[in-house]
Amino acid sequence: MYSFQVKKFSNGLRVLMVPSKESLSFEFSALVNTGSDFENKKNNGISHFLEHLCFKGTEKRKNNFEIAKELDSIGASYNAFTSNEITGYYVKVAAPHFEKAIDMVSDIYLNSRFPLEEVEKERGVIQEEIKMYHDDPKSHIYDLWAKLLFGDQPAGWPVSGSINNVKKIKREEIIAYRDKQYRSKSTLIIISGNFNQKKIIDLVQQYFASIKKGRGDKKQAIKKITTPEVLLEYRPLKQTNFILGVYGLNVFDKRKYALEVLDAIFNGGMSGRLYQLVREKLGAAYLVTSFDNYFTDRGEYGVIAGIDSDRIFVVKEILKELMRFTTEKVSNQELKKAKDFITGRLSLSLENVHHVAFNYGSQLILENKIETPKEYLRKIKSVSAADILKVSHELFKPNAFKLAIIGPYKNKEAFYRLLKI
Repeated sequence: MYSFQVKKFSNGLRVLMVPSKESLSFEFSALVNTGSDFENKKNNGISHFLEHLCFKGTEKRKNNFEIAKELDSIGASYNAFTSNEITGYYVKVAAPHFEKAIDMVSDIYLNSRFPLEEVEKERGVIQEEIKMYHDDPKSHIYDLWAKLLFGDQPAGWPVSGSINNVKKIKREEIIAYRDKQYRSKSTLIIISGNFNQKKIIDLVQQYFASIKKGRGDKKQAIKKITTPEVLLEYRPLKQTNFILGVYGLNVFDKRKYALEVLDAIFNGGMSGRLYQLVREKLGAAYLVTSFDNYFTDRGEYGVIAGIDSDRIFVVKEILKELMRFTTEKVSNQELKKAKDFITGRLSLSLENVHHVAFNYGSQLILENKIETPKEYLRKIKSVSAADILKVSHELFKPNAFKLAIIGPYKNKEAFYRLLKI
């Protein structure tokens, strides 16, 4: 089990350290509590646009080539990401190059220049990225699903924004957004691998001395709205992609442990109920899996699949299987198997110190606390069959299910009938 320590500087900047003397590598990440949930209708996509531009040059490193060449010359792994509530930047290197990782992440995070010509070039790149994901039904279905659940508000908008927005966002707006959101109390530094703690703390304090103090703007509260049960996007395809699911639980909800055990019974590997039904019994899909996403103000639970467009009845069969949780207590055998599955998968993930550190960091920046694997498994092991029955009753209610579909259909009425139990 990896130990961790959190250091907080006087300006509010926090540093999470997860050491491993056995590791040959060192990873340095900067996470900021901002993303698409913090945007408005006009600037949706700005968090993602900003993330792209941070690799385009600083005062110290004039352009993307200088940044990439410097990192590639030591075999570093580096990238960035934008999500609903977090934007992150990281560099992973062989342990002797630890200072290079700190120098690079701090430079792009604090000192990016956003040259106008690079803004215009990246504007085109991002538009192509949006088109790429839109043209891939198994990717685009998630955007359709978010729109179905949350409608016309940040939770329902794509993280990458729309092409129309990307065309209009100005350089000055990007700089203003960075200056407003990338602040000390909204930022978390994550350090993992092989390092000397005192030396690292001194370097972080040195390299992040210029970070703007304070906290970025909070996101607006999510609006409770009424949305339709079915959202259909017509495409003349031989395969239909869909997500069937319900509103889920937020990250603070204690019922999430019961939901995770439920999901391990439903989708715990090839022997799970979902795989056995759709792949083995019906032979109806190659891609079929479930997901549960937790945010600070909402959650979602769903099943995604790609099926032959003539076999859309599979939706009804999956729905029936989910509703079984509301009428039948799971057996002791299934309960034990699910808990052992979760324990086993978690044990495998703990072999990677950087994965553990990111998990801890995500908890800390969103929940302001860290739940260790030991604490998590204790709560998983305490879940009973009655807990699963209860959470299924609360989530899998009649008329609660929603269906997002991409396929060769023009009439939604048949899909409304599929959702009726």
